[in-house]
This record gives sequence, C-alpha cells and structure tokens, in this order.
Amino acid sequence: MAASSPPTPITGVSRPMPWVPPTVYAVVLLGGLYGGVIAPGPVRALRLAGFAGCLLLLIALDRREVRRHPVRTPPRQAVPLLIGRLALFAAAAGLDRSGVSRALFVLVPLTAFVAFGRRAGVLLSAVCVGVILLGNVLWVPGWYLRTDIVTDLLMSGLGLALAVVMASIAVGEQASRVRLADTLSELRDSHERLAEYATRVEQLSVARERNRLAREFHDGLGHHLTAIAIQLEKAAVFRDRDAPVAERAIADARWSADRALDEVRASVRALRDEDEAFSLSTALAELVRHVDGGPARVTLDVSGEERGFHLESLTALYRAAQEGLTNAHRHADARHVAVSARYGEREARLVIADDGRGFAPGADLGDRPPGTGDGFGLRAMRERVDLLGGRVEVDAAPGRGTVVTVTVPRVPVAVGAASR
Repeated sequence: MAASSPPTPITGVSRPMPWVPPTVYAVVLLGGLYGGVIAPGPVRALRLAGFAGCLLLLIALDRREVRRHPVRTPPRQAVPLLIGRLALFAAAAGLDRSGVSRALFVLVPLTAFVAFGRRAGVLLSAVCVGVILLGNVLWVPGWYLRTDIVTDLLMSGLGLALAVVMASIAVGEQASRVRLADTLSELRDSHERLAEYATRVEQLSVARERNRLAREFHDGLGHHLTAIAIQLEKAAVFRDRDAPVAERAIADARWSADRALDEVRASVRALRDEDEAFSLSTALAELVRHVDGGPARVTLDVSGEERGFHLESLTALYRAAQEGLTNAHRHADARHVAVSARYGEREARLVIADDGRGFAPGADLGDRPPGTGDGFGLRAMRERVDLLGGRVEVDAAPGRGTVVTVTVPRVPVAVGAASR
C-alpha cells in the first residue's frame, strides 16, 4: 500500500499538534512526582524513579519520532510505536500513586487518529473507555455507587472525546496546509512555465517581425530600386537617340524613388500601428502604368469586388505583383507580362504570366546561377502567403515562360481565428 511508505516531507507543513504529547508528558511527570512526595506513608524512591524514567523515555521517543517524520509517521512504523507507548503508559500508571498517569491514555486516540485516520482514533477511544469501565467492574466492588469512580469514568470519556475532536481539527488543518503547499508549488511551476513560454513567444515574435521587415524591404524597396536602375539604364541608352523616351525613363525613375520613400513611410506607420486606406486595384494600375513601356509590355486585368478583403490579404497580392514584375524584368527577358486579379466570394487570386525564358521545374528561383538573383523574393512571397492561409503556385519550363499564381483568403487565418 502507498500509505506504508514514508511520505515525502512538504515544505512548510508540520505534524498536527506536535506540542500536545510533550505537554501531557511534562504535566503527568510533575503531577506524579508531586503526588508521590506528598502522599502519606513512606516514599519509595525506586518507584518514583521508575515512573519518572517511563515519562522521560516517552518524551525522548516523541522527540525522535518528530525529527524522523516531521509530517506523519508511516503506518507500519506507527503500529510498534503505539504498542510501545501503551506499554510505557501502563507501566507509568502502575508506578504512579497519584493516579494522574491515566491522562496519558488520552494520547492513544490522538496518536491513532494522526497515524491511521478517523476510524482508528474513534475505535481506540471506545476501547480505552471500555478498558477503564471493565477495570472498575472487575476490581472495584460497587463502583457505580461511588461518585469519584463515576466522575473519573465520565471525565476520562470526555477527555478521550475531546482528544478525537482535537485530532480531527488538527488533521483537517494539516490537510489544508498540504493542499495549499501543493497549490503554491503548482503555481510556482506554472509561473516558471509561463515565463518560459513568454520568453519563447517573445523570441518568435522578434524573429517573425524580422522576417516581416525583411519581406517588406525586399518586396517594396527592392522592387522600386530595381525599377529605378532599369529606368536609368533606359535613359542612358536613349539619351542621344530619343530624348523624350529618355525623359520618360527619368520621370519613371523619379516616380519609383517617390514610391520607395512612400514604402519607407508606410513601414514606419505600420510599426506605429497606424492604419492606412489601401486599394489593391488602384495600386496595381499605378504599378503597371509605370512599369509598362520598358523592355516588356505589361497588361492588367481586374475583375470582381475588392471591398471586404482584409488589408493583409490585399498587401500580400500587391507584394506578389511587385516581385513577379521585378523577376520578369530582371531575370526572364520577357516581352509581354500579363497581370490579372480576380476577387471572389472567399478568396482573391493574382496571376503574373510572362513569355520569358522560364526555368526548370525543379530548380525554383532559389537555384539560379550566380548573378541572377538569390531567390529570396519567392521565399518571402511564400512565407507571407502561407501565414495568411493562402498558397503560391509556380508553373515554369525552360523557354516557355513563367506563371505565378497567388491565392489568398478574404480574411487571413490568424485574423479569422482571433475574431471567433
């Protein structure tokens, strides 16, 4: 049985009423010595010494037990200890001439209650009362006619009952302290786990914010800087051949620089949690208008109703359009790029198709040869769309161009879960 093994001591929890047995022993010892000295007749020193030895042995036994088991004595060890105490109680009562040693038997139900539980304490109390009554019946003729005997019997029963009540209260209080100690321990563990989780969440939040900023800078500033470089190269080529075309290229480069500055301001506003009205259809039309007229012809087709789509979903599609047009200009050598946006009831879809050189299906954009790009754009696009619960599909083949399809939900997954 689990109760047979010594329980693990709990910090802050002690044995119920540890002061009661030593107090009773001390009172009985003083009372017995005093009664032996003042009693009529010769005082037998050996009898008093034996009585005092029994009480001192009981005190030493109790102190040793409390040191070894500060909370509760295991039942297997409590049984021989209880028997030993009963023997010492009987010896002290036999050597005591004053009769005060009978108070020792009040500790029997108290000890049994603490070690074995309520039933054992009540049972031993009844046994003690029965033994006292039986002793009077057998050895005291006419005991029921003697007031002192009846009074002593009643007081003994009352003392035993009070001992059981006190033990019940003390054990209940101890159980409450044990539960409180367990609760405090669980709270400490929970606090440590919460602190650990908070640290992890903070680390993940920092990593996520870094990735978001990296995507924003790449998709925003990277696109516009690429556009500026292309337009400046175009202006340099047409400077002597066709001045209007060169001026147009410089104007487009200036527009891209302004847009880059707007992207920086928008990022700062996002860090400050300042929302801004955004129209994907308008942004795509403006983007295509300034990109068109370069090496590749760019067309735009928009259908459906944009209203009701979350800002993050629309922003993801705009970033995908920027990345797709940048790749078509920088890597695909495309002559025509078609951009189409479709707003449905539950999701929006953006398709960027070019007739450039394409790439092998297994190569992906991250496996380009040196000097052709690092592939971060497509990875950032996938990360951004995956966080929203959308998907990115790339269909490409060498010499047959590239088609990038981006689909996002009307409401991002994280936002939808939070709203529920």
